[in-house]
Amino acid sequence: MTDGPEQQIIHGDCVEVLSDCPPESFDMCFADPPYNLQLENDLYRPDRTKVDAVDEHWDQFESMEAYDRFTEAWMGAVRRVLKPEGTLWVIGSYHNIYRVGRVLMDVGFWILNDVIWVKSNPMPNFRGVRFTNATETLIWAVRDRERKDYTFNYEDMKRYNDGKQMRSDWYIREPVCAGEERIRDENGQKAHSTQKPEALLRMVVEASTNPGDLVLDPFVGVGTTAAVCKKLGRRCVGIELEEGYVAIARERLAAIEPGCWLEDQAARPPITPRPETLPLD
Repeated sequence: MTDGPEQQIIHGDCVEVLSDCPPESFDMCFADPPYNLQLENDLYRPDRTKVDAVDEHWDQFESMEAYDRFTEAWMGAVRRVLKPEGTLWVIGSYHNIYRVGRVLMDVGFWILNDVIWVKSNPMPNFRGVRFTNATETLIWAVRDRERKDYTFNYEDMKRYNDGKQMRSDWYIREPVCAGEERIRDENGQKAHSTQKPEALLRMVVEASTNPGDLVLDPFVGVGTTAAVCKKLGRRCVGIELEEGYVAIARERLAAIEPGCWLEDQAARPPITPRPETLPLD
């Protein structure tokens, strides 16, 4: 599987696909698994227009226990194919990230950081019954606790923070996929409800891999991780269960010039300066 093209998008279930992969093959894994939002009712804005929420079948599980079993299965499969010094990034919302973190530790990963992705324009809380959810959490973990030789490009990250140590709160300049970056279907609707911005994946890939490294994404969706890897001169294997997403990801990759971001230094910083804390009156 890893001896083919620099970027591969494989159609299939990630646990099954990874069972055929040699152990200790990958340098890093980024995973954006189903969030298990458990939405029971439609959500409407004050003007009564329906919110385009995540309601696809792949995000639906019969119980929390079923979701835990699913998480343990894919995470165990990922851990087997990571190199001993390899790292895993997994992203989630408050709906799932705490359960994911527990399973992550149970299967043997060691957490290095949690990173908070702060959104400047989050979806409002239309019902006014709780705080607006303005963040998502990324967990960064090394496969084996005793390994200290995992990749962390410390100096590269400092360049995103005016020469200072990069913090674990990330303010992305373009916090959600919009405009030309948002992939849409023939009807103009979002092709994938949880497509992540390339700027976020750029931070992850640049922080924890080097050119030529092999990256795994077991839920590659419409191919953002693979696209970023191709632009940054990394190799990537993306696995996706939904055939429609596979076709989109492959078409997206075909249009990218390999290593284009390595030459375009002016386009490097995807991070905005951290907002100043407002004084409390």
